[in-house]
Amino acid sequence: MKVLETDASVDRLPEVLKFVDSTLEENGCPFKERTQVEVAVEELYVNICLYAYRENPEKKMACMELTIDDNPRGMILSFIDCGTPFNPLLREDPDVKLSAEKRDIGGLGIYIVKKTMDDVNYKFEDGKNILTIRKNF
Repeated sequence: MKVLETDASVDRLPEVLKFVDSTLEENGCPFKERTQVEVAVEELYVNICLYAYRENPEKKMACMELTIDDNPRGMILSFIDCGTPFNPLLREDPDVKLSAEKRDIGGLGIYIVKKTMDDVNYKFEDGKNILTIRKNF
C-alpha cells in the first residue's frame, strides 16, 4: 500500500494526481482506465478540499491509501478526511436526460465516479470519512 498525506488544498491536486497516475502506470494500468481514475480522483479530492472542512478550516488534511490488487487486477484507492461526516453516495443521481439548463446544480461528479468505477463505498469510522473506489484493469 502506498500512502499520501497532504493538506486538503486544491493547490495540491497535481501532487495527488501524480501519486495515483505514476502508481497506475508502473503497474500496467491501460490509458482508458487511468483516465477514468484521474477524473474520479480529481472530483473526490477537490470535494474534500472545498466542502469537508467548512466547519473546521484549520484542520484541512487528506490522506489517500492506494493498493494494487491482483484478484482481480485493479487498484483500490481510499480517500480519508476528518471533515464533517458526509456520504456522497446517498445523494440522488442527477437526471442526465435533462439538459444542463434544466438539471439541478451539483451531483454530476459523484455520478460520474459511480458510473466509471467498478466499486464505490463510503463509511464514517473513528471520526473519519473514508470513501473507497476500485477500478479493475
